[in-house]
Amino acid sequence: MLNIPLKAVLIAVLINALWGGNPIAGKFAQAVFPPYSTAFLRFVVGIIVVGLWAYYRNMRIWPRPGEWLALIIIGLMFTVQIAWMNIGIDHTTGIAAAVLISTNPLFAALFAHFLIAGDRLTRYRIFGLLIAFVGVCTTMINPQDIAATDWRGFGIWISLASAALLGLRLVISAKVLQQIQPVRVAIWQMLISLPIYALASWQFETIRWEVFAWSAVWGILYQGVIVAGVCFLVSFWLMVRYQPGIMMSFNFVSPVAGVLLAGWLLGESITANVVYGVGLVAIGLYLIAAKTSAAT
Repeated sequence: MLNIPLKAVLIAVLINALWGGNPIAGKFAQAVFPPYSTAFLRFVVGIIVVGLWAYYRNMRIWPRPGEWLALIIIGLMFTVQIAWMNIGIDHTTGIAAAVLISTNPLFAALFAHFLIAGDRLTRYRIFGLLIAFVGVCTTMINPQDIAATDWRGFGIWISLASAALLGLRLVISAKVLQQIQPVRVAIWQMLISLPIYALASWQFETIRWEVFAWSAVWGILYQGVIVAGVCFLVSFWLMVRYQPGIMMSFNFVSPVAGVLLAGWLLGESITANVVYGVGLVAIGLYLIAAKTSAAT
């Protein structure tokens, strides 16, 4: 099924593990910098990283005629999705944020059913969706996590909304990346978001300088250099070079890595419910992508 070189498999696993650390880094960053300012600072760093790579590789940054509309649409979706994700991180535990944002392939499969010809929701894929959904519910019904995250409240639902919008953006991006060079997509979605985040932060936020800690800076740098820079570029490269369905089969690594990092770095409790739930999410995501890969 995974008819790709071992090197690409290892890269995909590593990238998804690093992506799993994104909500945890966000927790550290947002202890000082609120959601919009975190996004702004993160993508300033990300733009520098991607820009330096493009310069080193002599890649064109300025869009070609006919590319602007697609880049603006992707950029606006990106802006809203990241804002929702950061707000969700601010209102949930690291474990909850890691599990919820990792459900984006579920939504990608649903949107692909309606937007991509031939990418249908078979009974096998629906079974995978149901397993992953049960996994999310299992993770969130632990009494300790309910008390910490208010699973019926704002943080959980906006995190799920972010995952849904990310799923839609991935489906649209998979088509856009066939026409537009990945570096341009990566850098312009960040460039379009910057003035919006700057204005939102100026209007609605106050940076908590009184509790400043270097861990917040390291959180920004991780999100900017590793996630917005390296992970964006490598994941786009993998999607263009190999079948997107195959690459999605490695997404199960992200929630596992995120939960382990939340337990290690944030000191959050990894209960039996969390272990079972993350396992079900991983199985569900793998089944969805594995069946997709076999059909392509």
